[in-house]
Amino acid sequence: GFKEYILLLFFTEHNITGTVLPDITEDHLKTIGVKKLGNQLKVFQVLKIMCQDSKQNMKVFNDPIHGHIVMHPLLVRIIDTPQFQRLRNIKQLGGTYWVFPGASHNRFEHSMGVGYLAGQLATAIQSRQPELGINERDVLCVQIAGLCHDLGHGPFSHMFDNSFIPAARPGCKWKHEVASVQMFDHLVQANGLEEVLSKEYGLKLPEDLDFIKEQIAGPLADIADSKWPYKGRTKDKGFLYEIVANKSNGIDVDKWDYFARDCHHLGIQNNFDHRRFIEFVRVCEVENERTKKVICFRNKEVGNLYDMFHTRNCLHRRAYQHRVGNIIELMIKEAFLKADKYIKIEGSGGKMFSISGAIDDMVAYTKLTDLIFYEILHSRDPNLKEARVILENVVCRRLYKFVNHTQPGEATLPKEPDEVKLAKEIANSEPEMPLNVKLNPEDFVVHVINLDYGMKEKNPINNVWFYCKEDPDKPFRICRTQASAS
Repeated sequence: GFKEYILLLFFTEHNITGTVLPDITEDHLKTIGVKKLGNQLKVFQVLKIMCQDSKQNMKVFNDPIHGHIVMHPLLVRIIDTPQFQRLRNIKQLGGTYWVFPGASHNRFEHSMGVGYLAGQLATAIQSRQPELGINERDVLCVQIAGLCHDLGHGPFSHMFDNSFIPAARPGCKWKHEVASVQMFDHLVQANGLEEVLSKEYGLKLPEDLDFIKEQIAGPLADIADSKWPYKGRTKDKGFLYEIVANKSNGIDVDKWDYFARDCHHLGIQNNFDHRRFIEFVRVCEVENERTKKVICFRNKEVGNLYDMFHTRNCLHRRAYQHRVGNIIELMIKEAFLKADKYIKIEGSGGKMFSISGAIDDMVAYTKLTDLIFYEILHSRDPNLKEARVILENVVCRRLYKFVNHTQPGEATLPKEPDEVKLAKEIANSEPEMPLNVKLNPEDFVVHVINLDYGMKEKNPINNVWFYCKEDPDKPFRICRTQASAS
């Protein structure tokens, strides 16, 4: 007879899993060797139980941005680990929460939103273009990559990797995307999920693990074929790498979630609707591209794309680069630097790590969140006094004073200005009205802020492929003049 576990193993080996199960017919069973009517009835009976169990294992989350979202059982298994739950204690916008009281959301809910949207986009393409051969494994891997793309963020999010680590460990090229891959590996191993991934959910290892990690951080090292640098999926499915983190034009589900989520919590209007975009997404073949099949958008949506990049610019101008938020993050960074060598976090094998050293050990890094702020603030350790005073000043709003801002011409500043050198120039300058105090370079902090549309001086729309209703398989570019005329 047929047992449920035997069928499950057989189906997963043949990539017959998830949403495919309810659609299996008598003809499908005949092709896999189940021809007798009695055996077919037994299989359908077991399939009914398996489908019910699968639905029961699905979890529904009520998200303020996307409404009721359904999560695959494997995603739930990943969510219910210490490595993922850590994201509950890392503010999405870091020090911006000290300026915008509504910005209390964390990396946890953003990651769930990206996992959900990744699945929505992948399944939309799958149903619209079955000839692409997107299977359930592909969709599940894309969802996992979306869910886990921010596992590597440190305390106060971008403050940690953009400001604190470069100051604490000069020359260290560490980025949170690399840490996300390391934390994902640690999550899988520490929770015994390798067997779960392969035997219960039909993933192929290491191929699918490579695919997930490549979506998060880009190509893995030491790939011999420079024409196609990925190991997880071949070139014919290269468009899947554009869903979670699109390196070519920045249009991806990560941005779609944080635009909507950040605007919601900041109280800023979001004019971009990702749901409409999902309805008009299509994969087309492009000649002379490293990725032959790319995600394309309807030509009539070009105006909405400009709205999307305008929303990004607006968020940076009004919130992400808010001068008070920057001052607060600067003070938190200085406190962390003063506390760094005195904070001890236990890692693997009982080894102790500093704040900046925890990035080298995922056991220690799992314990490092925004809560380190309060550990320093409430500590009685005399070694932490200087750091504690700075954080007390943050809490009591005794902040560093904003002096001035200027918008220099293009020829005034080099492409990568030295902020320390600029502070020295300010301190050593001779004002028209002499001052009665001596100015020291260490008394000044200069922040050079670049506001663009995500690709520095380039127009990101120039890297987007479009298609038209009349000829949906022929992709083309749209220049700015064409966009304004449409």
